[in-house]
Amino acid sequence: MDATPLDPVFGSTVRACPDSMNSVLGKVRPILEAFSADDDSLSLADLVRRTGVAKATVHRLAQELVEWGLLERAGCDYRLGLRLFEIGQRVHRQRILREVAQPYMEDLLLATRETIHFAIHDGLDVVYLEKILPHRGLNEESRVAGRLPLYCTATGKAILAHSPAGLFAEVVANGLKPFTRHTITSPGRLRAQLDRVRDQGIATEAEEIRLGYLSVAVPVFGRQDTLAGALSITAPTYRMDPVAHSGALRTAGLGIGRALRSAL
Repeated sequence: MDATPLDPVFGSTVRACPDSMNSVLGKVRPILEAFSADDDSLSLADLVRRTGVAKATVHRLAQELVEWGLLERAGCDYRLGLRLFEIGQRVHRQRILREVAQPYMEDLLLATRETIHFAIHDGLDVVYLEKILPHRGLNEESRVAGRLPLYCTATGKAILAHSPAGLFAEVVANGLKPFTRHTITSPGRLRAQLDRVRDQGIATEAEEIRLGYLSVAVPVFGRQDTLAGALSITAPTYRMDPVAHSGALRTAGLGIGRALRSAL
């Protein structure tokens, strides 16, 4: 029987709960999730099309969400409300991770003058909790609260290499979609790369998500050596030197881990 997973910050157990959404919440969720990171606002017709929920139901629920502050009106359209942002800032575990990681990320930015990410694992993706960048840094592809696949990002490879074998099997079963001509889509090649990550302690992604950019990452471990996330440096391929940056990256990753283990 599998052990109950540990929280990477506090070391306490995290218990899974069955899906108990009733029919109303089951319709509200796709309305909120219909908004992508690139959407400023959506019309009622957009919401109906993206959710597959009846127009009358979407209209009624959208009005209630406006009253709760989870949506706002933008003329005849809808946009996500400020209340969602307020609630999101109260998510304790992720807030602690961001607050602990940020000073070390800032030091790493000063040392490298390149874009720095801190990401955690969710499902088959990494979710970026924090991103800091110089003016010349990477402005596309990744964003705070954005998602990218585990198998073709440096942070994802660092996480995947130190996760149970079942996660690798899930990733492969879901398909290794190519983002560029350099994306690794062979399960055998990916497995071999993850073996090297475990041996060397550092993960590399070369132009797998975006041509012209390379990333290196290290895993970050919290209390009881549980995997808390991954820290990375991203830069244009022509000026990235993984060997030169690896020392500062490892030092920052270890620093975040120590701070997490002493976090209240």
